[in-house]
Amino acid sequence: MLTRPQSQTNTTSGFAEPVRITGMATAVPETRVLQTTIAEGAQDLFPQFRRLDRLYANTGIEARHICMPWDWYLEPHSWQERTDAYQEHALNLIEQAAIKALDDAGLAPADIDAIVTNTVTGLAVPSLEAKLANRIAFRPDIERLPIFGIGCGGGVAGLSRAARMAIGGRKVLFLTVDLCSLALRVGDPSIEMFVACALFGDGAAGVVLEAGGENSGKADLIATGEHMWRDTQRIMGWDIASDGFAVVLSPELPAHLTASLEGPLTAFLERNSISRSDLDGYLFHPGGKRVLDALQELLSLSDDDIAHSRDVLRDHGNMSSATALFVLQSALNSGAKGKHLLAAFGPGFSAYFTLLDLG
Repeated sequence: MLTRPQSQTNTTSGFAEPVRITGMATAVPETRVLQTTIAEGAQDLFPQFRRLDRLYANTGIEARHICMPWDWYLEPHSWQERTDAYQEHALNLIEQAAIKALDDAGLAPADIDAIVTNTVTGLAVPSLEAKLANRIAFRPDIERLPIFGIGCGGGVAGLSRAARMAIGGRKVLFLTVDLCSLALRVGDPSIEMFVACALFGDGAAGVVLEAGGENSGKADLIATGEHMWRDTQRIMGWDIASDGFAVVLSPELPAHLTASLEGPLTAFLERNSISRSDLDGYLFHPGGKRVLDALQELLSLSDDDIAHSRDVLRDHGNMSSATALFVLQSALNSGAKGKHLLAAFGPGFSAYFTLLDLG
């Protein structure tokens, strides 16, 4: 007789050979909008929630980048309009991230053996990396892996998939992009839509991964893992509405992390012979201020321990999958060294972990 586990843990961890990040870049749309401007617009769009207007001031967010002019979001839009905007701007952003990441790694497009793309905020068939191949001269025999549906966890999960594809001496380009702003639907009167409008922005990131050889990269990937909890599908995700993706975002998310994260995280570290005292830093996906507050309290972290996460949240908001890689880039830019935990959370409900040795 089959039994139903309450959660499932992927025990895959370490790599058969060293996998290095040799190039990295981020990209955002040109339009930058202040949180105060968005708050004013939200009061007009959602007058039923005027009593909650302080929520926007308490997010820890000062500004966000969005792919369309702010006035565009104040009108209704169809699936086709959202998809057209997504395909244009997502492709532009991953092109920027790819070119900069390849340049950072000192590689040409023809050097790349495999490309992994990740997204959750729009659809494209052919997928984004196929469209990108008409702009960037990748080899015609390049291996492609498009990923969809992992949400905010996609940056860390996709990094893990790309790293495993690098085993055997292949050079892999990982690209992730999300345009969360396109999910703002003025006809949705829900509290979830009001809260999402307070949090989400747009961005992309690119990472070049190589395996084997001497350590000459920005960071070594030591191990990856993930954990999925059963019966948590309504914590976060999408419903499909007539005019676009409808946000599923439970206020219980921070409480779930507080109650359920420590065990899977400890198990992941122990499988890799690491204790929390061995870690030199934490790089959490900043899903929101309440999420970071919950993680800080649960793990007894100082403000400095999660400063990179709060900085990215302040400057960009939650860009879904790309956000965790912005946090990693912030740590690398600051000269951070040593073992770091990179972690993100996404629909499923799932946690994704990567152990990194920076520098």
